[in-house]
Amino acid sequence: MLPLWIILGYLALLIGLGLVSNTFFKGTAADYFVVSRSVGSFLLLMSVFGTTMTGFALVGSTGEAFTSGIGVYGQLASWSGLMHSAVFFIIGIRLWAVGKRYGYLTQCSYFRDRFDSPSLGYMLFPILVLLLIPYLLVGVIASGKFLQATTAGMFPTAFPLPDLPGGKPNPMSGSLPPAWGALIVCGVVLFYIFFGGLRGAVWANTFQTIVFMTTGVIAFYMISQKLGGLEAATHKLLESKHADRAARGQQMGQLQFFSYCLVPLSVGMFPHLFQHWLTAKTAKSFRLTVVAHPIFIAIVWAPCILIGIWAASMLPETMNPNAILGLMIRKLVDSPMLLGLVGAGVLAAIMSSLDSQFMCLGTMFTQDIVVRAVGKDRFSDKQKVWISRAFILGIVGLTYGIAVYMMADPNRSKSVFSLGVWCFSGFASLFPLSFAAVYWKRATRAGALACVIVTAIVWIAFFYHDIFVPKPPDSENEALVLGMMPVVFIFAASVVTLITVSLLTPALPQPTIDKFFDPQAKS
Repeated sequence: MLPLWIILGYLALLIGLGLVSNTFFKGTAADYFVVSRSVGSFLLLMSVFGTTMTGFALVGSTGEAFTSGIGVYGQLASWSGLMHSAVFFIIGIRLWAVGKRYGYLTQCSYFRDRFDSPSLGYMLFPILVLLLIPYLLVGVIASGKFLQATTAGMFPTAFPLPDLPGGKPNPMSGSLPPAWGALIVCGVVLFYIFFGGLRGAVWANTFQTIVFMTTGVIAFYMISQKLGGLEAATHKLLESKHADRAARGQQMGQLQFFSYCLVPLSVGMFPHLFQHWLTAKTAKSFRLTVVAHPIFIAIVWAPCILIGIWAASMLPETMNPNAILGLMIRKLVDSPMLLGLVGAGVLAAIMSSLDSQFMCLGTMFTQDIVVRAVGKDRFSDKQKVWISRAFILGIVGLTYGIAVYMMADPNRSKSVFSLGVWCFSGFASLFPLSFAAVYWKRATRAGALACVIVTAIVWIAFFYHDIFVPKPPDSENEALVLGMMPVVFIFAASVVTLITVSLLTPALPQPTIDKFFDPQAKS
């Protein structure tokens, strides 16, 4: 029971953090939604990094390395480290400056004014929400499944499960049902953002980032020591029949590897990350984030990738990849305390994304739908905060309900994780719109609208073909077109449409262009 008590203690600390952050709440909408734009360098780094990491960074990366080899680091971690920092520098700082100058709280309100198009704001809202929902479901389902595996055998009389076919005991018998675990995680996240707003999320993300980075390093050190050190563990892999896991070539094509570089551009269109950028106190607050983000990615991902490839020489190929990290800890360390700490670390990675996503949905609904429809002076700041809280409550309930439905059937919950890749591809394909808004004066209203529409159509076409069209039994698990990821073609359609339509349609009025490109202009 020790791992469960450690996890419960960690969740109790988060609830306490939510209560403390509430005492700093100034009662204004700007304070609830963007922390009064007062976040310094360290908190910005930790909250942004925590927001971009998910449970996949610990559990998923280990499993991917177990099946695909060391090339996973280059495919997922290297590209993310380089692209994320580049986007923070070339997009994030400029959007922060415009957001501070004109008081923006959401991504939709910025794009609506930048392209002088209310229609663009209304069009983007449902698209961003629909792309975020699979992202939320991945986190909620992952938390329920993880707590189920962590508590296996702890409640033999309360939650017994029938034996497997063939008479073997069910390894999940006596574990907390996934719906219960997901409910606990959703409840804790809801508590600290309900009372603390984005300040609660920033504080919690900082704490959670420290937790999952620390536990990951500790687990790696103890496992590597048990295997005799880095050299001995790697030598054992090279002597096994899975030595190819130490090389990229046989596990991953070059086109697939290089096409993945587009996926991390999704951070340029994440609405929750846009909201975190707006919390920065000054432009200098971004410096530490730009420099340290790739280093933090290496600290989190490199140990998990190494554990994954080492596991290939020790565990059967048929093992569930998502169980590799837990199995390596149980097999080599056998420490209930470490298992509990790693469990808290995995939940920290999951919850640090969920809180920001719930918060940004509440902010967008309040500012881009309600306030936009009835007028900005219709509600007081206090009423806007309560409208946002009510919407967040509804979104958490809806997400939990869908997650419970998906978890009732293993095939349904498995399909949700593949939706996560499509979620990232959709956001990445809208990145040209974000880049053009910041750097291209000639981008027009019609070009922006056409870009969003064509991107949505092409994305739906690829998505339908991958999810609903039956595939041959020997086809690749990951959808590839001509050896490349579909995001290449969706991204290309987005760029070509934006440029072509913008050049063929009238430019925006000069005052609108001056507002966003002349530092001295202010309406």
